[in-house]
Amino acid sequence: MYIKKILIAASAVGLVILGVISYAIYAIIFSPNTTFQTEKQSVYISTGSNLQEVVDQIHPLLRNTEDFIIVAEKKGYQNSIRAGHFVLEKGMNNNKIVNTLRSRNVPIQVSFNNQHRLEELSGRIAEQIEADSISLFSAMVDSTFLDSLQITALESLKFYIPNTYEFYWNTSGEGFRDRMVNYYTQFWNISRTKKANALNLTPTEVMSLAAIVQKETAKVEERPKVAGVYLNRLRRGMKLQADPTVIFAIQNQNQDFETPIKRVLYKDLELDSPYNTYKNTGLPPGLIAMPDVSSIDAVLNAESHDYLYFVADTENRGYHKFAKTFAQHNRNARIYQSWVNEQKIYR
Repeated sequence: MYIKKILIAASAVGLVILGVISYAIYAIIFSPNTTFQTEKQSVYISTGSNLQEVVDQIHPLLRNTEDFIIVAEKKGYQNSIRAGHFVLEKGMNNNKIVNTLRSRNVPIQVSFNNQHRLEELSGRIAEQIEADSISLFSAMVDSTFLDSLQITALESLKFYIPNTYEFYWNTSGEGFRDRMVNYYTQFWNISRTKKANALNLTPTEVMSLAAIVQKETAKVEERPKVAGVYLNRLRRGMKLQADPTVIFAIQNQNQDFETPIKRVLYKDLELDSPYNTYKNTGLPPGLIAMPDVSSIDAVLNAESHDYLYFVADTENRGYHKFAKTFAQHNRNARIYQSWVNEQKIYR
């Protein structure tokens, strides 16, 4: 009888101990283990990270780092660490945290505006995804890639249409480049291609003209009108005589795209460059910048009019005065030149 009581007591104690252990294990796995007060918190895991590197990054977000490590190791997370952008939610337990980090790479929004060069674009994108600017630029100018499409590095600017795109944070340089080529292909859908054909222009030529239009005016609503001027000139076989192409030619020759040029001088118009549309008829051999969607569509939906000239409007800043005749244009130009001199803008 005495032994039976001892066994019952021992069993009871064992059950209590087992219960305590079970509860402790349950708490480690399923109790909330976040410290942040916002509803969500982003985590970026680099390619090739090990468990300790992941822990070093996320420990400020955890109440108990040791408990997370226990669960992570039991679930074998150290053998399946994935790079990417992951979103932890307030109140998540260790089990959900590990599952999230292991399998829920969330895309991010990547944006860029108009750039003159691939070097600038590489730097801008490197601020937003894992790939650094060197690997991005190397992918963009890779000779095998360019040769496969039979284009130069300058011509490849057309693939990078300024906008906001969805990418995985751990996208490589090659991955970014190839996705942008795909986006470019999607952008030139049947509707846009038909409009380009109606203008007797290729998509590349449309974008080359769009880059000029964009540099001529920052006013989106004025771009179809400016595009109409250049299309009129192209149809008549006139030189485009676009100041932005001369500015690009100067900057490209000097390899200095940082120093602004506010005024084109008469001597600049004689610069020997295929990009100088004062000396060469037709469009330049490549894009002088990355035109955004509004500029491309401004060319495809250009205004139909008889204007052949335009010059900056000194009374309505940011806009232009348009002219149908050279005589009228000269009058407008004299007003502008006088204003520029008054402002003491010499370069």
